[in-house]
Order: sequence, then structure tokens, then C-alpha cells
Amino acid sequence: MRPIFGLAILGGAWLAAIPPVAFAQPQSEEEELAQVYGDKTTVSIATGAPQALRRAPAVATVITAQDIAAMGATGIDEVLESVPGIHVSRSNNTFAPLYLIRGIHSEFNAQTLMLLNGVPLTTLFVGNRGLGWGDMPVENIARIEIIRGPGSALYGADAFSGVINVITKAAADVDGTDLGARVGSFKSRDGWWQYGGRLGSYDVAGFVRIGETDGQREIVGADQQSLLDQAFGTRASLAPGPMNVGFKALDANAEVGRDKLRLRGSYKLRDDLQTGAGVAGALDPVGRYKIERITSDFSWSDIELADDWRGALNASYLHYAQTFNVPLQLFPPGAFAGSFPKGMLGAPSTWERQWRLSAVASYGGFKGHNLRLGAGHDDLDMYRTLELKNFTIVPSGPAVGLPVPLPSGELQEFPASESFAEPHRRTVSYVYVQDEWSLAKDWTLTAGLRHDRYSDFGNTTNPRAALVWDAHLDLTVKLLYGRAFRAPAFTEQYSINNPVIRGNAALKPETISTWEAAFAWQARADTQVNLSLFRYDMKDIIRTTDSGGGTAQFNNVGAQHGTGMELEAQWDATRKLRLSGNLALQRSIEDLTGTDAGYAPRRHANVRADWSVANGWLLSGQLNHVAQRKRAAGDVRAPIPDYTTADLTLRTGRGRDGWDLALSVRNLFNADAREPSLAPGAGLPGDIPLARRSLYVQLGYHL
Repeated sequence: MRPIFGLAILGGAWLAAIPPVAFAQPQSEEEELAQVYGDKTTVSIATGAPQALRRAPAVATVITAQDIAAMGATGIDEVLESVPGIHVSRSNNTFAPLYLIRGIHSEFNAQTLMLLNGVPLTTLFVGNRGLGWGDMPVENIARIEIIRGPGSALYGADAFSGVINVITKAAADVDGTDLGARVGSFKSRDGWWQYGGRLGSYDVAGFVRIGETDGQREIVGADQQSLLDQAFGTRASLAPGPMNVGFKALDANAEVGRDKLRLRGSYKLRDDLQTGAGVAGALDPVGRYKIERITSDFSWSDIELADDWRGALNASYLHYAQTFNVPLQLFPPGAFAGSFPKGMLGAPSTWERQWRLSAVASYGGFKGHNLRLGAGHDDLDMYRTLELKNFTIVPSGPAVGLPVPLPSGELQEFPASESFAEPHRRTVSYVYVQDEWSLAKDWTLTAGLRHDRYSDFGNTTNPRAALVWDAHLDLTVKLLYGRAFRAPAFTEQYSINNPVIRGNAALKPETISTWEAAFAWQARADTQVNLSLFRYDMKDIIRTTDSGGGTAQFNNVGAQHGTGMELEAQWDATRKLRLSGNLALQRSIEDLTGTDAGYAPRRHANVRADWSVANGWLLSGQLNHVAQRKRAAGDVRAPIPDYTTADLTLRTGRGRDGWDLALSVRNLFNADAREPSLAPGAGLPGDIPLARRSLYVQLGYHL
């Protein structure tokens, strides 16, 4: 880390030496702020068309590329943690991120829809849980638009607790060529190239990033094998031992546009991915897997259909593959009383392809109305599965559920009919209607309804309504209602050959109904205050239940309700200093037991200060406080400790010579931060450690 400290020391000298940027005429305060933070006044995710953020019929947040740079984030998880009502937790296995919105947590899936340029990134086998990012780089992100609350009336499945749309940079956002590199803690290294410009009559943009990291190596004191050692009288556990969260990454995006036509493509590779605390809750320093995601989409927008009619067409394709470089070590050598001298090994691979077609027509011929009609069809196919393993599970008798080694003791390939899941195909057809009605001066009612027809579990219809009132020049009030659903993932429906947790083809979708009230107040010219209140009711939650004989099965058995509020404020104290922060409070209660649903923080606060120091340098500090996380019902472990982390970033804006520099410290005070694991028997005996203090240096050049 010596070079990083050296750069930090030299930074003070550079700060004094860099001359101020000369402007032809003084900028207004609004122009200065827009240059630092970007345009956050409009949003498209709420209705599918651009509109003013404060009047959007949803509780929405916009984060710009400039905002991301100011906070010093190196990945999207750090960005989303700063959004009111969102907490980024970690999965028990693979250390994958879990985006918990308003306290909604699930055992085996996530209820947040993730979009890339409007295209769902949901995987068929495991849904939205983790998404296999290995974190998403932020250098190519133009803006992130977020809805907190249900979105199924517009976006369909999985827009349950919220929707996150990541919009990549177009040619105009880059306007030239960018080169960048970053080094930091955990042997992290990243480099990228980015271009945006015109080739003849075409707008062209491209992005390539290559990176790798060893990941944080915080110590896990005990794991599942520790518990098995107690039962069998063995000493096979690798705990205490470090987390394993390293990976290699390649990201590539390309975009070509002309007038109303746009074609995008992307390739994302995460290679040599490690498994966190282990897929089975036992430390695994051996297993390595690979995720490849290929996406493409074609759009034709603003088509003139007839007088007062406009249309749009979109087609997208996603190919997803999860394979294994080295099989997972589910349990270490010596596990199960020495039955597995080489360890209990497995490698469940899946391949998916998804085609999506949609068409939208809008009509503005009715006075005071903006009518939007949409239809689409999705063809979702997990077309191949493959399983390698060196064990089977005892199906019955006194030892039911216990693994036993294959006679050879070696890995063996199992046919799909005997593997963890058989290939399966799902088709979805849908129609929706939405009307934005200016029913009176300063009053707008947005109402919508979407009907989805699934080939495997039937139909679902989901409405929304939003009344927006400009109560005063400086105050907007919203009253919102929506219903949403999460479709069962294939692992929940079709893992019928897994004798430990069986799928259930009769599953219904999870559902949620949400009421919200929101207030946007421009308290002063330099001060903005937003408040949202919510209540939700979830039904048919998919959970595992004991089905006898030592096995469990997925069933629709859960129900819970929740209430809460999100308060956010922003104050431009001077032309050089912006203070902002948010506070989220929530309680999620199990209907059956009356106890806290667990895992998510009841109190979450984020505070940030941005100070334009001198000569284009910006110093940003951020505090993140996570508190009052409860254990789930039946989990008698000690309470989960609260934590507060501090981040600090010093960066320079792009100077006249094209260079920019950023120095960042994450978790400045080295807090011992941990995320809750699933209850013992399903997860770690302890909790999941997060990274301690880390340092990063980033250098960029614009041609």
C-alpha cells in the first residue's frame, strides 16, 4: 500500500499547483451544481416516458454519473447503499449482494427487479438473488433510476419491492475517448477504455473494462462443518479461516444509434469467482465458477403512427451461463466422519436464453389525457443443465438426507433427469394500459393495469394508481397504491430431484399490495426535503417447509406486513458545500407469529458532505449507519451488532490537460461490520464479515 500513501501525500502539492479553470463568463450556482452532480430533475422509470422527478407518480430516486464520481464508488453496490430505503446485504453463499428495499427479505430469492437499459437481468434458475455481478463497474453508467415500491403494473414479474434501471453511457455522455485505471486494497486492479462520438450519421459508443481482485479476507470463526465436527467428533472444518470472494472481470458494451433507432450489446464475464463463506456454509478455498452474460437489444422509438399517436418497439436477447472451472467443495476433506477424503464436491451448471418482444403506443388526442398501451411476449428457456458430483443423498431410512460418497469416490456426470434440475421453458404474454389524466389544475391521476399470462403457473393482474397534487409552488403531495408479484424461480418450482429441498411445480407467485404517501418540499431555494410513508402486505411468500423424511419443500406459506418512512434532505449551504442525507425506518412483521421478519435494518441512515475545496478539487465524506437488525423467528443467536462506516474521497474534476485523479478510503475507521447469516443449519453459526479499511487510487485521461 506504500504507493497509495505516496500519492496521497503528493496530492496536496498537486492541489496547490493545478491552476484554476478559466471560464468565458461566470457560471450561475445552478450551472455549477449541474456540472458537479448532473441532471437529477427528470425520470423515465415511473411511467416509461420522461417527466419531472418531483411530479412522477412514484417514490423515485435518480443517481447520475457525476454523483457516482463524487461519492468515490468503485461498484454499484456502494452506490445503492446510499439510496433512501435500500440496504445492500450479502447472501449466505457466494457473498452475492441482496438489494433489500423497505425491509423486504427472502430466504432464497430477491424481490427487486434489476434492469440494464430497460432489459431485465433476472436469471431463470435463481431469479434476482445476487445476479452474479462480482459487482458491476460504474465507469460506464450514465444514470441509475430507482423506484421504491411496486412496479408490476408496468414492468411485470419481480418488480415487487422496487425497480432499479441502470442506464449506460451513450455517445453524447462520453464525447471523446476516456482511459482509466484504478488500483487498491485486496490486490484490486481495474483498467478501462471508453469512446463516444459520431461515425458519419451514426452515434457510436463503446466501453471495455478488465479487472480482478483477491477480495477481502476477513476471518470466519466457525462454519457449518464446525457444527458437523461437533456431531461426528471430527476436526475437518477449515474455520477459523478467511472469506473467499475474489474474481476476474471483463465488461464490454457497444451502442450504435441513428435518429430513432438504437442497437446495444454487452458482454459480462465473471471468471474464477469464489464462493464467499461457501455454498453449503462451509469454507471453500477450492471451488471456482464462471458466469457469462450476453445481452443485446434493439429499439425504435417515437414512431409516428397517426395523428396524436406515437409508438415504440423493442426486442432483446439475453444469454446466461453458469459453469465451473473447479468444482465446489461443499464440505472439506474428512467431512461426515471421514466419508469424503477428497471433500464433498459438486458442480451444478445452467444455460439460459431469453427473448423479449414489446410494443408500446401512446395517444394524446384526448384533452388532459396521455394514454399508453403496451403488449409483449417473453420466451424464457433454461435449455440445459449439467451436474457433476461425487455423492448421492440417502433417500429414506434412518440416515435419510445424509450424503454418501459414490462407490468410485470420484466426480461423476449425472443426466438431466437425475440432476438438481431438468431444463424448463416458460413463456409469458402480457398487455397493459396506463392513463395520465390532468383531472384539474395542479392535479394528475395516473392509473394503470397489467395482465400477465404464464405458461406454467397461470395468470396474474396487477393495478396501480397515483394521485399527484401540486399543493403549492414549493410542495408536491402524492398518494400511491400498487400491487405486484414475484414469479417463482425455477429452483423453487423444478428442483424435483433434490432430496434435501424439493421444488414445487404448484407454487403460486408471491404478491404484495402497497400504500404510499409522499411529500416533496422545496423548503428554500437551496434546500430540498422529501418524505415518504408506506405500508405493505405480502402474501403467499415462498418458503421451505418440512415435508417429512428429512426433506423440505418450497411452499406458499408466508405472510407479513410492514410500515415505515423515508426522510431525505439536501442543503446547498454555499456554492462550495452541499450537505445531504437520508433516514429510513421500517418494521416488517410476520403475520403468523407477530415477530420481526428479521435480517433487514429497522433504522438506516446515510449522511454525506461534498466540499469543492479549490481549483476543481472535490472532497466528499459519507457516513452509513445500519442498526436494529433482528433475528428471524426461532433464531436464538445473540442480536446482530449495529455498525457505522465512514468513506472519504478526494478527487479533481477533469482539467484543461484532460487528467483527473481520485483518492478514496472506504471504511475509514476500520469498523467491524457484519451482515446477518441465515439461521444455523442453513447458514453460518456467526454472521458474514464485511471488508475492513480499504484504499483506492484512480487516474483517468480524456482525449
